[in-house]
Amino acid sequence: MPLGTLDRSPPPFFKQGPSALSKLVFFSALSLFLMVADTRFRITQPVRAVLATALYPVQWLALQPVRAVQGSSAYMTSLSQANSSSEDSRRKLALQSLRAGQVEQLLQENGRLRKLLGLREQLATSVMAAEVLYDAADPYTRKVIIDKGMAQGVELGSPVLDESGVLGQVTRVHPLVSEVTLVIDRELAIPVLNVRTGARSVAYGDPAVSSSQLGSGLELRFMGSNSDVQQNDLLTTSGVDGVYPPGLPVARISRIERRAESAFAKIYCTPQALVTGARHVIVVRPVSAQIPARPEAALPEAAGKKGATK
Repeated sequence: MPLGTLDRSPPPFFKQGPSALSKLVFFSALSLFLMVADTRFRITQPVRAVLATALYPVQWLALQPVRAVQGSSAYMTSLSQANSSSEDSRRKLALQSLRAGQVEQLLQENGRLRKLLGLREQLATSVMAAEVLYDAADPYTRKVIIDKGMAQGVELGSPVLDESGVLGQVTRVHPLVSEVTLVIDRELAIPVLNVRTGARSVAYGDPAVSSSQLGSGLELRFMGSNSDVQQNDLLTTSGVDGVYPPGLPVARISRIERRAESAFAKIYCTPQALVTGARHVIVVRPVSAQIPARPEAALPEAAGKKGATK
């Protein structure tokens, strides 16, 4: 029998549903729909919370060998490094004790001035200690996961600090863990205050800057070329955003570029916090949760009265 007369199509017994191309088009469209719906309406947030809670024991078990290796390496630290660390700690303790006396005096003077001027007392900030478990899996963001979540009272938007300054902000809360976006992430912006000049501005995270410039990871944008900024200026939280308490160290200005063809200067900053190796952090309750709610404007009533007068 000639080969050209053979029927190469599969018999009807082996045909199973739609073709592979139809399945590819359907599932591609479904995946695009789910991505857009999750971005706009966050429909998968409960699923993520359930999966994070269910996988937490597995993650804890997987981290035990890493913690064992880290503990053994820390135990094998040389005596010279331990002595140098002890000397540095004593030096810092002496400086802190000196500043503590000055701060106590300044707090008393501040309280007297506030009573004299009739200003309200500063808000009491509640804090919570936490530990960094691991970095987030997304290579295009700078985020870490901490071991505190809804069960421990962590709120969305809470500032996160380490021993040196602002580390980031809680951007996602699960029942047992939380996701913290670091200050060098491109999606995070912090209102800051220049301690030397008192000028307010906004610091934006830029991970590309941290990889190309030595020690940099933040950028002050929309600052004029003639702005009074100098290298090593300290930037702290301004407290006007209702999230961060005022006076927390954020960064220091590391490099300034003023160009004649641009009206704005490029100002690069080095974060004060240890963004690449923080282990123990403090979660601070947002300031907005402690201040009274903003009164609603009575625009409909005013419009009604105006119509009645007409």
